[in-house]
Amino acid sequence: MKPVIALIGRPNVGKSTLFNQITKSRDALVADFAGLTRDRKYGDATYQNKSFIVVDTGGIGESECGIDNYMAEQSKTAINEADIIIFVVDARAGLLASDEQIARELRTLGKKIYLVANKVDGVHAEAALVEFYKLGMGEPLQVAASHGRGVQQMLEDVLQDIPEDENPEEHDKDTGLRLAIIGRPNVGKSTLVNR
Repeated sequence: MKPVIALIGRPNVGKSTLFNQITKSRDALVADFAGLTRDRKYGDATYQNKSFIVVDTGGIGESECGIDNYMAEQSKTAINEADIIIFVVDARAGLLASDEQIARELRTLGKKIYLVANKVDGVHAEAALVEFYKLGMGEPLQVAASHGRGVQQMLEDVLQDIPEDENPEEHDKDTGLRLAIIGRPNVGKSTLVNR
């Protein structure tokens, strides 16, 4: 069974961009505003003969009503399914109260957590990252997901304890059932797929 890695963080920190970099796809929609990703998005990925599943999530915000509550529930489901959690923070915006709240909750889970500071391009990395040490999660891994910088090093660190695939060719075979869920907008297609 492939290990599952969940991308967790507040809205608009670059989780979907990082998902696309890791999966080498454009499956996750990306825009420069918060709240675009609402449901969990799963993707298969391989790095140095190590296969795994990546889960993109909507941001965990401070509000617990309406769509924000739904996105938080989707993130919690992804956390429960995950073997490894990548906690993504925004180096440009700095440490926010919601980052601290998420970190407190993640620390209680007893899962392997990697702190990843995204958007390090254009900022003085050491000065920008020093405040993230307050989260008590060690040194943040630095990436600029929109440019692909630091993603390979991050994957090496995150996957260091994952064994290589014994038969990597087997993962390339497309033996699964293909199913299309179609319908009008806003009838619950994504919700159906994600349950």
